[in-house]
Amino acid sequence: MRPRPPVKGRGIFTGTGLIITGLMATLFALIFPLWSYADRSGTGVDVLNAQTVSTQYGPLSALDRDFITKVRLAGLWELPAGQQAQYKGTTPAVRTAGQHLIEGHLFLDERVRDVAVKLGLELPDEPTDQQRQWLGIMDGAQGVDYDRQFANILRLAHGKVFSVVAEVRASTRNSLVRALADDANTTVLDHIKVLEATGYVDFDALARDMAMGDTPPITASPPPPVPLADPRPAIPVAPADPVTPSPSGSYPLPPAAASPPPQAPETS
Repeated sequence: MRPRPPVKGRGIFTGTGLIITGLMATLFALIFPLWSYADRSGTGVDVLNAQTVSTQYGPLSALDRDFITKVRLAGLWELPAGQQAQYKGTTPAVRTAGQHLIEGHLFLDERVRDVAVKLGLELPDEPTDQQRQWLGIMDGAQGVDYDRQFANILRLAHGKVFSVVAEVRASTRNSLVRALADDANTTVLDHIKVLEATGYVDFDALARDMAMGDTPPITASPPPPVPLADPRPAIPVAPADPVTPSPSGSYPLPPAAASPPPQAPETS
């Protein structure tokens, strides 16, 4: 038998079909992500909506709740640190910075406890392990070494929280959180200034630490609000020679007092 001659056009039709099929597949691949993105979960807005609860003061997001917790935690370790500086600091500037920490966080702690009660949030009563470690470092330091540890540890911590306060202030939809962020912003900036006024802040080391990137949050996002009792006030740890300020209803901060750091001894 003689072989059947090829059908004219079959090869051309087959090649054209493959090209058309490929183009359609490419077009579908381009369109599918756009179509599926609108329905996907896990986007920033989806997460925000999923973790936000309604209150009479406006929506309360997970970031808002985490911020409230961090304000409370700041007072739980910075109050003892400020009180410690009153009797361990070797210069007037260090002792003044400690006084600012005491007065600022007594004020903020009263504010954050009031906000927590109104929003039904539970607040911690103990500092974190990291904050305990910072207190331990300062507790073991003496003299000029203490002044440097105090100024640099507290300045680094305040620098990190400063950006959190700004983010919350810019994005919150809750009026209580917004007002608390205003107070926290004023207090944190004041503390940054008086810590720098000690003359002990190592700005090169500070810049390196800040450039290392974001650090994991020190708290998990608190749960949604439930009716709770009034949280206990943060109480500074009593030192050997306590200097306890009297709380006031206003927020008068003493003026910052700068003094130059001790000069290094000259070498012959």
